[in-house]
Amino acid sequence: MGAGGRMTASERAAQEKSEWAAAGVRSDSNQVKKSPTAPPPFTLGQIKKAIPPHCFNRSVLRSFSYVVHDLILSSAFLYLALKWIPTLPDPFHYAAWPLYWVAQGCVLTGVWVIAHECGHHAFSDYSLLDDVVGLVLHSALLVPYFSWKYSHRRHHSNTGSLERDEVFVPKKKIVLPWYSKYMSNNPVGRLLTLVVQLTLGWPLYLAFNVSGRPYPRFACHYDPKSPIYSDRERVQIFISDVGVVTAACALYRLSALFGFWWMVRVYGVPLLIVNGWLVLITYLQHTHPALPHYDSSEWDWLRGALATVDRDYGILNKVFHNITDTHVAHHLFSTMPHYHAMEATKAIKPILGEYYQFDGTPVFEAMFREVKECVYVEQEDGSEGGKTRGVFWYNNKF
Repeated sequence: MGAGGRMTASERAAQEKSEWAAAGVRSDSNQVKKSPTAPPPFTLGQIKKAIPPHCFNRSVLRSFSYVVHDLILSSAFLYLALKWIPTLPDPFHYAAWPLYWVAQGCVLTGVWVIAHECGHHAFSDYSLLDDVVGLVLHSALLVPYFSWKYSHRRHHSNTGSLERDEVFVPKKKIVLPWYSKYMSNNPVGRLLTLVVQLTLGWPLYLAFNVSGRPYPRFACHYDPKSPIYSDRERVQIFISDVGVVTAACALYRLSALFGFWWMVRVYGVPLLIVNGWLVLITYLQHTHPALPHYDSSEWDWLRGALATVDRDYGILNKVFHNITDTHVAHHLFSTMPHYHAMEATKAIKPILGEYYQFDGTPVFEAMFREVKECVYVEQEDGSEGGKTRGVFWYNNKF
């Protein structure tokens, strides 16, 4: 950084590259090495000691400031959409609506991230306050708060496990459906896969556990008796359903007052964008050729938590409250508030070394690359041409 000046984009990129090099991590996406799979030479306690203690402090006022900031932005965009866009002459208002949809969808994704943070007890020191805020925010986005909180907690407890992880569990080649070969081997098939995944992936996961861990019977996030949940959690799953139904009823009343297409324009399309960002962010955090997966013979919590990758979404890193570029730290310490996660990430890079993965590939380029290259997982080759039991890597060869 120049004397008294702000760091330019090129200066920031150069600094980050030097930091990654110092930590043993390559920033060029074409040069990212596979993550080590041996038990790491450090413990979770040693990683935590490297982080300044204040990074674990949660502030009610600071956390609420992000909620207020996002809701003010969202309200401002809504006001502009309702009062300004209708005054534009043809064809300008046709271009203005997509701008509103994208801006509103991105801001509401930030709201979604804060609600997700409530589910991790990272919003404040008060569990009840976290749950109330999370329930209100997630219900407004038609997300069953407690249902997601508990299944997502199990994802954090079992990340990287082929048997017990909850979402984006990769399949082995032998169990792939017959059409996978044709969908992954041509651009049209890959595009169709992404379109379905980004538009229908989130509701299909909530309703039918699509892309989730297999259960012995039907699993659904809206069902209090679903095998996803324990007996002591079932009342809260019902509360989640009440929250979603209440929000849906409010949306129905607004639709009756202002019209169905009014609701689609101001809420429906932005919500579709929120859901798309949610799926894409989660997919890219856990899908990368450099990331291993483990079966029960090799898996342990620390190696699983490290089997994720930080990504660079540019200005959207801030809009999404850095859930995108500090995800490794989030998996290690999920109760840490997002506003300390960047400082914590910089502190742990030297400790993690090659166990830390970052990929600076532009997001949409990475999206198409991962859907092409990460089709199924297979056991890694051993030093003598055999298979190393328990460690699996992505592949796309048929």
